[in-house]
Amino acid sequence: MARLGAEEIEERLSRLDGWSRQGEALVREQRSTDFLGSVEFVNRIAPVAEDMGHHPDLAISWDTVTVTITTHSEGGLTDKDFTLAERIDALS
Repeated sequence: MARLGAEEIEERLSRLDGWSRQGEALVREQRSTDFLGSVEFVNRIAPVAEDMGHHPDLAISWDTVTVTITTHSEGGLTDKDFTLAERIDALS
């Protein structure tokens, strides 16, 4: 899978709500009402990521989950990253 160019990344990022680009990754914070809500959100992400064979980095800090997506094997952003971001958005 090929890395996306800067223009395509910016265009596709503009269609995602709440995501930003940090270096060669897509990042989004999801707030919950408490720790359990954060864990439940992560538990909803897990089967989607497993189904795609594409696993984000997930950080839980009480009421906030930070999702970071990149394609490590390509050293940057690919179509697969944006597809996963869209599927995560559908869970919110």
